Amino acid sequence: MPALTEADVLKALSTVQEPELGGNLVSRNMIKDLVIDGANVSLTIELTTPACPLKDEIQSRVEAALKPIGVEQIELAWSSSVRRASSSPQTPQMLPGVKNIIAVASGKGGVGKSTISVNLAVALAKAGASVGLLDADITGPNIPMMIGAEGQPAASPSGKIIPIEAHGVKVISIQFFLPEGQPVVWRGPLIGGAIQQFLRDVDWGDLDYLVVDLPPGTSDAQLTLAQSVPLTGAVLVTTPQQVALSDVAKALAMFKRVSVPILGLVENMSGFVCAHCGEVTDIFGRGGGEAYAAESGIDFLGSVPLDITLRQGADVGVPAVAQSRPGPAAAALEHIARAIAGKVSIQAAREQPVLTVS
Repeated sequence: MPALTEADVLKALSTVQEPELGGNLVSRNMIKDLVIDGANVSLTIELTTPACPLKDEIQSRVEAALKPIGVEQIELAWSSSVRRASSSPQTPQMLPGVKNIIAVASGKGGVGKSTISVNLAVALAKAGASVGLLDADITGPNIPMMIGAEGQPAASPSGKIIPIEAHGVKVISIQFFLPEGQPVVWRGPLIGGAIQQFLRDVDWGDLDYLVVDLPPGTSDAQLTLAQSVPLTGAVLVTTPQQVALSDVAKALAMFKRVSVPILGLVENMSGFVCAHCGEVTDIFGRGGGEAYAAESGIDFLGSVPLDITLRQGADVGVPAVAQSRPGPAAAALEHIARAIAGKVSIQAAREQPVLTVS
């Protein structure tokens, strides 16, 4: 068989479709560091997120494409370069170093929105992304306790606020600046001003993802965020019960009104798994979130079971996805984080030029 050439390998790889983004690996400019040594090939595939859920599928497709042209050994490495998803040109770019801003929202309180925010941020950081977490719930700031972030932020040489880091995530919250137990009794304009200051005056640096934990409802905080920065999209959180679904519908309508893309819906507290017998009890019902997502034409990102490790971890600042002995919710939360990262990558890919393969 004739010696393999780079053209041979690239032609074969051009038949490998990227399973989420569409197009092939070559036209998407995902093949890096290609080296051919006789019948052996080494290459790096540059993913659009380190949290890619389809690595195994891509690898099997690459191997299936290269074996027929005489490649005997394939050494495959991975890298990632998160792309910036499309943003509204009407919205000023206050955070040029932040590629994607993801709002986590719910129509009502008590559905576990902050739990989803914290675990989403930590799961993305664990995968290798650079991540920030902004606690925009100014009157109910729970993020520092839930992620184990302590201390008071310092000032950078330029006078900006340096966020506290915990579990690989940069965190900012009004709680860092308050005496223990002091409430925030502010009207709407002050709340909006605080959120803008956290966007403008915090030294976020370069981030792949900034997760914003919004308060419940559809008021000042949500509008301030949507009008201040180009949001990549919103993740909606609900429980299966009808009262929560009724309120999340209002949140969905609000984001649509201000032209914020919806990345999908998470159903939290979908069922309790007994640790002794394994029986599932649907305390808040089951399947309501998935059915609502289908009816509303938005993606269903996954369901998270009731799990005591979620509550225990939140109380001591160790999120479920960071625990040494994670409970059943951790796998669901990591799946949801990968799904969200995938949605962001798809959104960004629509704006990327595709190379022509000869």
